[in-house]
Amino acid sequence: MKIKTGDKVRVLTGKDKGKEGKILQVFPQIERVVIEGVNLFTRHLRGRGQNAGQKIQFPGAMHVSNVQIISSKGGVFGRIGYKTIDLNGEKKKIRVIRKKGKEEDVE
Repeated sequence: MKIKTGDKVRVLTGKDKGKEGKILQVFPQIERVVIEGVNLFTRHLRGRGQNAGQKIQFPGAMHVSNVQIISSKGGVFGRIGYKTIDLNGEKKKIRVIRKKGKEEDVE
């Protein structure tokens, strides 16, 4: 999976379409990600004894195909690819955003 924890993404489909957030967790085996402040669910917890119950909101996982990465540099968004560059005689593999006609590094 080309998306990693800490990347900034935009939601493409669903009830939160157009929202942006940072990735909190990645589940590569089931191809799902958890995004901060997006796809929120509410869980009602029962009170114990004299204590009242409470409502907790937490972000649910969504499929990787429903998000698109955003570059930290210029706000460019798109698909992710890889490019090999030469740094001081050493080859390094970096992630790039592929936009029609140009490429931008992902940091």
